[in-house]
Amino acid sequence: MELLQVADAVAREKSIDRDEVLEAMELAIQKAGRSKYGHEHDIRARIDRKSGEIHLARYLTVVETVENELIELTLAQARKIKPDAKFGDALVDDLPPIDFGRIAAQTAKQVIVQRVRDAERKRQYNEYKDRVGEIVNGLVKRVEYGNVTVDLGRAEAILRRDELLPREHFKNGDRVRALIFDVREEPRGPQIFLSRSHPIFMAKLFMQEVPEIYDGIIEIKSVARDPGSRAKIAVLSNDSSIDPVGACVGMRGSRVQAVVGELQGEKIDIIPWSNDAATFVVNALAPAEVAKVVLDEENRRIEVVVPDDQLSLAIGRRGQNVRLASQLTGWDIDILTEAEESDRRTEEFRTRSQLFIDALDVDDVIAHLLVAEGFSSLEEIAFIETDELAEIEGFDADVAEELKERARVWLENQDEIYTERRRELGVEDELAEVSELAPVLLVKLGENGVKTLDDLADLAGDELVDLLGKDGPSKDEANDIIMAARAHWFADGDGKSS
Repeated sequence: MELLQVADAVAREKSIDRDEVLEAMELAIQKAGRSKYGHEHDIRARIDRKSGEIHLARYLTVVETVENELIELTLAQARKIKPDAKFGDALVDDLPPIDFGRIAAQTAKQVIVQRVRDAERKRQYNEYKDRVGEIVNGLVKRVEYGNVTVDLGRAEAILRRDELLPREHFKNGDRVRALIFDVREEPRGPQIFLSRSHPIFMAKLFMQEVPEIYDGIIEIKSVARDPGSRAKIAVLSNDSSIDPVGACVGMRGSRVQAVVGELQGEKIDIIPWSNDAATFVVNALAPAEVAKVVLDEENRRIEVVVPDDQLSLAIGRRGQNVRLASQLTGWDIDILTEAEESDRRTEEFRTRSQLFIDALDVDDVIAHLLVAEGFSSLEEIAFIETDELAEIEGFDADVAEELKERARVWLENQDEIYTERRRELGVEDELAEVSELAPVLLVKLGENGVKTLDDLADLAGDELVDLLGKDGPSKDEANDIIMAARAHWFADGDGKSS
C-alpha cells in the first residue's frame, strides 16, 4: 500500500496518470530483477493495482525449435509442466521478491525518474499543442542573454529576445503576458514558444478588451505591426448598427488604451475594413489623404496619388505607414505626388504619341487623338473593329481602315526584324512554333540563352516571367507555356502522348 501511496503522490505532483507512474515502477523492478537473475532472461514485474503487492516472474515461450533455452522451451518440455500447453504459450515461473541493494535501488530510481519525466513531457505537449494562439500569463523564472524563461504553472515556456518588444526588459519574478505561437516536440522535451511581437498577440488583446469581438459581432480581418512602435488593425462589423472602430476605441479611448499600455505605448491605427481594394487601401493609409488610386489587379499592385503636402505623411517615418498599409491590405503600394503623376502622365502621353507618329506616319493631331482615346499600343489599333475606330471625332471608315492597315504593316515589319534577329541568336524554329511567344519575346529568350524547346521546358514559371519582363506573360500563362514545352518529353515515337 505504501507503494501505491507513493505512486498517487507522484501522479498528483506531476499531473500525470497514476498508471504511468506504476508502469515506471514495474519497469524499474523488472530491470533490478534482470540484474539479479541475468539480463538474458525474460523477467517481468507487475504491481497489483489494489494491494500494491509486487509479482516477479520469468517467462518461457513454447516454440518448435529452441534457439535460446533461457527464454524458450519445446512443446514436450512445456507439457511436463503444463499438460495442455501449445505453441506460442508463455509459461510463467514465479520468482521470490528481490531485496534491493544500493546499486539496484539507484538504478530503479533512475528508471522511475526518467519514465515519470517522459510522461510529464508527454502531458505538457498534449496540453499545450492545442493552445497555440492563446494568451497566457506567467512569472519570469530566469533571463539568459535576453531570452526569458516563463513559468506557466504546469510548464515552462521560452520568450525569445526577438519575440519581445524593443527596449522591453524583464527580471526574475515579473509577471508577463504573451501569446503561445508555437509548441514543438523535441528530444529534450516539449518546447513552448511565446511571443509579444506577433500580430496575433495584439488581435487577442483586443478580443479580451472588446466584448463585441469576443462575441463575433466585430471581426478582426487583418493586423500589421511594427512591434513597440506602430500598428494597424482592420475591423469589420457584422451588425450595421455597431461602429467597429468606435467599439474598439471605447469610451474616451479606454479599450484601445488598455491594449496600448500592454504593448508599451505602441501607437495603433484602427481601420474600417472594406471588400473594395481601393477603399481599403485608402483607409489603411490614414491619416494621409489620397487623391486617386490606380489598381493593377493581376500583379496586386496599387498606385496611390496624394497631394504634395501629404507625401511624407503617407509614407511615414522610414516608410513605416506605407509598409504597414501594404502588410495590412496584401497589396504592393506605390505612392506618387500629384506633381509626379502629372509629369509621368505627360511623359507617357509624349512617348505614345511619338510611337504613333513614327509607326503610322501621321501628324501629331491624329497621334494625340489616339492617345487621348486610350490607345497605348499598335496592336490595339491593328485589331480593333473599324466601326469603333471610326467613332473618334474627325475619323471616318476610310481613315480608320487606313490606320489599321498601317499598324498591321508596321507590326509585320517588326516581326520580320525580330525573326531575323531570333535566327541570328540561334533560337530554333521548333521553339518559335510556341504560339504564345511573339518574335520580340523569342529574341529576349535567345539573348538569355533559351534557344531550344528543352531550354524552355527546363525553366520554372517564375524564371520565365523574370526573363520576359513586363511585356511577357503572367505567372499562370508562363506555367501553361512551360507545360506545353514539356509535352514532347512524354510523347512516344509516333509523336503521340504515351
